[in-house]
Amino acid sequence: MKPAQTRYRRPHPGTQPDYNYPPYASTQKRCPTQPLVIPPQTLSEITGPIFGTDEIKATDNDLTRQHKGDPIGERIIVAGRVLDENGSAVPHTLVEVWQANAAGRYPHKTDQHNAPLDPNFSGAGRAMTDAEGRYRFITIRPGEYPWRNHYNAWRPAHIHFSLFGPAFLTRMVTQMYFPGDPLLHYDPMYNCIANEAARARLVGVFDWENTLPEQALGYRFDIVLRGREETPMEKMP
Repeated sequence: MKPAQTRYRRPHPGTQPDYNYPPYASTQKRCPTQPLVIPPQTLSEITGPIFGTDEIKATDNDLTRQHKGDPIGERIIVAGRVLDENGSAVPHTLVEVWQANAAGRYPHKTDQHNAPLDPNFSGAGRAMTDAEGRYRFITIRPGEYPWRNHYNAWRPAHIHFSLFGPAFLTRMVTQMYFPGDPLLHYDPMYNCIANEAARARLVGVFDWENTLPEQALGYRFDIVLRGREETPMEKMP
């Protein structure tokens, strides 16, 4: 028996990033030059590999407890739900995050920004959504950093999110920004999404209920996978 074919759904106009957005300079070098071809999904592409809870450590979702000491910076909590187009929960889905440290630097050899590294912060975590599609991370607020895309270019504070469905080919990547950040107005990655309401869905919301007294501010970031309220996702040409 052939596996059921998943129908490709075009996103609503202006709600997803453009493949080629000239203000975001590198898109002109890596964007597709031919129309995309959507191949049919086979059984192997929609069934595996599967990520199990046995591979998630207790500290994987707490980026402040992965080393011997405490990381430097403002402790925050980022939580939310992964939902489908009907607002229903997407349970047991792997959510990964990665980010710069409080000084705006990644612990990677290609990051030559002259900000300090933090030996107690690796900037990566993961969690599985529960039966209600909920996830939760404890981390520190990332710093802004220069990225040389244009004159005096700085990236707003952001956290990268990756979601895995039933297989690697269903991976989706996006970013969460912080409310009130003045750099959003100048950021080509953020502004390559034409629809203002769609852009706003990338900005986390301050969450009083998720804020821990004397410990950490809370932010809510729900991720919608399809439909009119779909979260903008980075394209993988």
